[in-house]
Amino acid sequence: MLGEETTSGRPHLFGLRPPDLVAALAARGVECTDAESRRICAHFVSHGQTSLRTLRRPVRRPLREAVEAIFEREGLTLVERVRDDDDGFVKYLFRHADGALTEAVRIPLERAGRYTLCLSSQVGCAMRCGFCATGALGLRRNLRAWEIVAAFAGVRDDLAREHPEGRIHGAVFMGQGEPFHNYDEVVRAAQVLSDPCGGRITQEAITISTVGLVPQIRRYAAEGHVFRLIVSMTSAVAERRSTLLPVAGRFAVAEVVDALRAVQARHGGRVTVAWVLMGGVNHGEDELEALRTQFEGVPLRINLIDVNRWAEDGTRRATDEERHDFVGRLHAMGIATQRRYSGGRNKHAACGMLAARHEEQMGAVPREAPFQGLVELDA
Repeated sequence: MLGEETTSGRPHLFGLRPPDLVAALAARGVECTDAESRRICAHFVSHGQTSLRTLRRPVRRPLREAVEAIFEREGLTLVERVRDDDDGFVKYLFRHADGALTEAVRIPLERAGRYTLCLSSQVGCAMRCGFCATGALGLRRNLRAWEIVAAFAGVRDDLAREHPEGRIHGAVFMGQGEPFHNYDEVVRAAQVLSDPCGGRITQEAITISTVGLVPQIRRYAAEGHVFRLIVSMTSAVAERRSTLLPVAGRFAVAEVVDALRAVQARHGGRVTVAWVLMGGVNHGEDELEALRTQFEGVPLRINLIDVNRWAEDGTRRATDEERHDFVGRLHAMGIATQRRYSGGRNKHAACGMLAARHEEQMGAVPREAPFQGLVELDA
C-alpha cells in the first residue's frame, strides 16, 4: 500500500489512516472495525505510543496481536539536535534505517507554545537550484510517507519533553527535496498529518512547496486538495529563472502561471509564490515587467526570502534599500508581499546545512542556503 512499506518489508503504521488500517488488516484476514482503527491509529500516531498494551480501552486480543505482529511502529534515530538561541529555531537531523540523513526544523510562531514544523520530502534533491545547499547533495531517494510522519512524531515527542504544553500547529514541506518530485508520498503524508487520528493539523495549516513542476501542479488542482501551495518563482524572467532553477527550463514561466490559474480557480484567493531575493540579481525593472505581463489577472502574493552568502560566486543578500524599493514597486502593482525569515543561520541550521556538514566528511561540500521555514514578517 502506498506510503507504508519499510525496508523490512513490513508496513508501518505511520503511513496509514484509519480506513487504510482496516483495509491492510482485511487483506491479511484480520477484522478491524472503524472505531477500533481510529483508536489504534490515534494511539500510535497521535499519542506516540509503541504498544497497544497501554491503550486505555483495550482492543480484542487477536486484533492486538495481529497489529503488533504485522506493523512496524518504531520511529527514526535522532542524530543531532541544534537550537539557535537567537531565534528559537530547533533543527533535527534524523538517520533512517538505510543510513540516509534528513532534516526537520521546529519553528516558533508568534504565540508562545505554538510551532510550525518544516519537513523534508526526499534524501537530497535533484532540482539543483543555484541557491540551495541540499542540491549539492544530489538525490539519493524519495522518502516514504511513514518516514515523513515519523520525523513529525520525533519532533513532536521532543517538544513534549521540553514543553509539555507546546503543540505543533502547522507543517511546511520546504525542507530537503522537491515535494512534487515525490508527489504521492508527500500527499499521503499530508493526509496522515491532517487526520484527526494522525498529526491533528488542520489541512489549511499544511503548506506544500514546489519549484514549479507543471504536471504535478495541474494534478494537485484537479484532485482538489486544500493544503496550501507555494511555488518557488525567484525570477519571472525566463532566462534568469532557468539559470537559478535549472528545472524551470523544462517549463516556461507561462506554463507555470497557467497551472497556477487552475489552482486559483479551484481555491480562490491569492496565488502565493516564493522569491529568494539576491542583491543586484532579481529585483530590477525587468522582473517587475515580467511579473506584470506573466501574472496579468492573477491575484498574487510574493513571499520574500533573503538569500545567504556562499563562497562559490559571491552572490549577496539584497540591501535594505534594494529590498524596500522592490517591495514598494510590487505594492504599487497590487502585489501583496510577506517576508520570510531565514532562521537558524547561526547554528548551521539553514536548510540542508546539518546533512551537508555530515556529508562533507564523505566528500560533499556544503554551502549556505536560505532556510525556507514559514515565518512571515511584514516587508
